[in-house]
Amino acid sequence: MGILARYAALLPVTPATPPVNLEEGSTPLIALPRIGEKLGITLYGKFEGCNPSGSFKDRGMVLAVAKALEEGKRALICASTGNTSASAAAYAASVGIPCFVLLPAGKVALGKLAQALMYGARVIAVRGNFDRALELARQGAEESGCARVNSVNPYRLIGQRSGAWEVCEALGGRAPDWHAIPVGNAGNISAYWAGYGEYVKLGRISRAPRMMGFQAAGAAPLVTGLPCPEPETVATAIRIGNPVSASLARAAVSESGGEFNAVSDEEILAAQRLLASEGGVFAEPASCAPLAGLLALKREGRLPSGITAV
Repeated sequence: MGILARYAALLPVTPATPPVNLEEGSTPLIALPRIGEKLGITLYGKFEGCNPSGSFKDRGMVLAVAKALEEGKRALICASTGNTSASAAAYAASVGIPCFVLLPAGKVALGKLAQALMYGARVIAVRGNFDRALELARQGAEESGCARVNSVNPYRLIGQRSGAWEVCEALGGRAPDWHAIPVGNAGNISAYWAGYGEYVKLGRISRAPRMMGFQAAGAAPLVTGLPCPEPETVATAIRIGNPVSASLARAAVSESGGEFNAVSDEEILAAQRLLASEGGVFAEPASCAPLAGLLALKREGRLPSGITAV
């Protein structure tokens, strides 16, 4: 059951909303006891690679595409460093509408590019970084009437709240103490925070977690407090120097008592190896930034013992 059906009561769906569905969501929360023991905590990983296009983006994309169709849109456009392009192209293919993807030339994981092309997207390489591609996508949407499905689309972040709801359900009706999450364009950390907050209001959990956001050191504007005009990191999915959802992310961290921290590419790649070799989970570099951050906080004596972290 996809998230539009599973969480219909919590999402802005109406009888006129098309039932778009690629069976997204319901991804496993995997216990990572060997790594947790090293950290002195109870550790879980939310395995979003089980979504149909391989990332958490599908949670928001399904709602964004359904609402775009409801509003009469007949094409999608987005800027992407990889995951968004794959997700948008997948859902466009599933409902039979065109998808136009703007990518920063030479700054995208080739696997994600191949994925978008196989789904049938029209891919346009942009001279410049992600921020330039995003601006051109905005212009393209305004001039063509396409639905822009980047995280600036409000339905994207609403759909992504479902990840927090699944975490709480998997933990037996409670939230973790910490939720550690990679931060690129900064939408997902705020979506999770909103999702946890909604479950608190509904009485389904008693409290929300601290939101701990981790950026790559070469693309860490929320850590430094300054835009990063030339972001550079091996973690291509978070290689973003001027996050669109920065204000929402700052609010999520502030309200939850959390933090932003930066980790080096070397730390990210070491965490990737550890997650695979001692957790049995293979993830792209960006997804390993939170684990790298927890390891760094442990070394610094700033990771509380005995907490539950996702």
